[in-house]
Amino acid sequence: MSAGIAFEETMRGGFALGETDPAEGAAAGRRAGSRLTMHAAVAIDDLAAFVADPDHPGRLAGRIDFPPLGIDLAAPAGVFRLFSPAGADGMGRRMVYELGFSVDGTPHYLAGEKRVRDDTGPDLWRDTTTLYTRLHRGEDAAGEVVGAGILALGVPQLMALLGTLRTTGDGDARTLAAFGGFFFGELWDLYAPLAQGGRP
Repeated sequence: MSAGIAFEETMRGGFALGETDPAEGAAAGRRAGSRLTMHAAVAIDDLAAFVADPDHPGRLAGRIDFPPLGIDLAAPAGVFRLFSPAGADGMGRRMVYELGFSVDGTPHYLAGEKRVRDDTGPDLWRDTTTLYTRLHRGEDAAGEVVGAGILALGVPQLMALLGTLRTTGDGDARTLAAFGGFFFGELWDLYAPLAQGGRP
């Protein structure tokens, strides 16, 4: 059996139907008091294979709370990628969270990404905790966009996430250390060069 890890993450933020741009959807959602919450459960069954794959894929499941559509909507399967390449320049990464769910028998697909890229200024926390999100009608991200917003991971949610981090399969303390080394190593590669006055 392979060594893996799993953790749970909750992100929430302003979200509005009828918007297609995440920033505009977030602003409209805040004005209307409309928020969407994603409860995500991430599983990486084979950490060695995960690290070796350039897209760093895992499994994602969860629940969606969005009062205009419903509360505790089951999202049994989705897509998770951690630090996958974001563009041809090789200077950015994406954290991808995508979940499919149904509302009264109609499929919907929530597709979000954290844009991890070292721009001028202290942006590491914002980049790794901000999920730019669109809601599609249909079974994947090719469907019509029917809503948008920005979800965020606050400090209480981050502490809760750390409390859920656990090993699976043949994993042990060394597996957690290897994941931590990978995660913080990727951040170092992305953010340290500018802090030192240069670029990769």
